Amino acid sequence: QVQLVESGGGLVQPGGSLRLSCAASGSIFRIYAMGWYRQAPGKQRELVASITTGGNINYADSVKGRFTISRDNAKNTVYLQMNSLRPEDTAVYYCNTAPKRPGMYWGQGTQVTVSS
Repeated sequence: QVQLVESGGGLVQPGGSLRLSCAASGSIFRIYAMGWYRQAPGKQRELVASITTGGNINYADSVKGRFTISRDNAKNTVYLQMNSLRPEDTAVYYCNTAPKRPGMYWGQGTQVTVSS
């Protein structure tokens, strides 16, 4: 079973930055596109950024121009650099394959809170 461990969240003021990391066991990074998802209280989980093994990237409109996704296949790690954070970015952030594949479980996520 592949394990996904997200880290890097925290409390930040509006306009601030955070860098999230996701480390995965196994070889999924070499095979599948990876994505960052988020789930805010009372809302469905949404995909905010994805990156293929070849480096093709897509962003949700809500984060375009502010977030940057990257991956290091040698380290089995995917990153999300988040700049110009807004209160509406507050959520638990998760990584997983993109799209999520059957048999892939969610990690514990990392909480991002944007508040003054």
